[in-house]
Amino acid sequence: MTDRNRGTPVTKIAIEEHFDSPGTAREAYDGKIFAHFPVEATRKLQSVITDVDDGRVAAMDADGIDFMVLSQTTPGVQVEKDAAKAARLAREANDFLAERIQRHPARFGGFAHLALQDPSGAADELERCVRQLGFVGAMINGHTNGAYLDEDRFAPFWERVVALDVPVYLHPADPYDSPRVYHDRPEIAGGVWAWNCETSAHALRLLMGGTFERYPATLILGHMGETIPFYLWRIDSRAALIAPDLKLKPSEIIRRHLIVTTSGVCSDAALRCTIDEMGIDRVLFSTDYPYEDSKLHVDWIDSAPLSDDERSKICHENAIRILKLPSVPMRI
Repeated sequence: MTDRNRGTPVTKIAIEEHFDSPGTAREAYDGKIFAHFPVEATRKLQSVITDVDDGRVAAMDADGIDFMVLSQTTPGVQVEKDAAKAARLAREANDFLAERIQRHPARFGGFAHLALQDPSGAADELERCVRQLGFVGAMINGHTNGAYLDEDRFAPFWERVVALDVPVYLHPADPYDSPRVYHDRPEIAGGVWAWNCETSAHALRLLMGGTFERYPATLILGHMGETIPFYLWRIDSRAALIAPDLKLKPSEIIRRHLIVTTSGVCSDAALRCTIDEMGIDRVLFSTDYPYEDSKLHVDWIDSAPLSDDERSKICHENAIRILKLPSVPMRI
């Protein structure tokens, strides 16, 4: 391992980068997430997350991000009780994003926002987004009113994901019913710990429930894999006792179907462990803008102790391959 490129920028494609569409902002769904932030931080976030135009591009230029794959901020319409309303707002959000991508096609790509209250309708909307709008997959913000993606009702969605051959990014959301352990301790709710536990448990539901055997899809997890790469040996060890009917070890399923991004974790040790456990071809750069400091992430990945090939794969080559991006300007 070398660090010959320390301080030398390479092309950056970031794929966990958020916006808020006019309809979802009006419904104030994002208030469920902003409740975890102090008042001043919330004001700053709200001032930039709705900007999907020249201001966003200027911020990308300043921070060193060449291309963003944008997604509706969590929780989006998945918390809406009215399925028809959720579907309408999801379609509006996707059309809004498509229009912004048309303004900046060399800088923006998109993940579909889906109303999974109706899995068949969500599958149709995903197909529209991929085939007509040119989106590269879907961003799913956790559970949908307490329903998780391993449940049989989501079969139409997974069938379409496989048919379209696009990845699904599983993003954190608040637990549907907050465990007692978080009560009176808001410090460990949200991004400090609860979101990680919720998202990794959701991913393991898919694994243990045989979802990847029935539907060989690609699942993307942010935040260095929501700790799953660091726990693979333990998962294998315990699963051998309590889930002996699995055809493959959990680690084998994870390395076959999961992709991990660096969003929100600027740690050399965590990055090295993730590469060693997942393989260099399954790690992608991301920043979690605007919830995290993109410039901090860029500076970190530029100076991380990586070989030239490793840095290029993480920063852009893997994303181009996995997301089938048609063209991204390469930095010389």
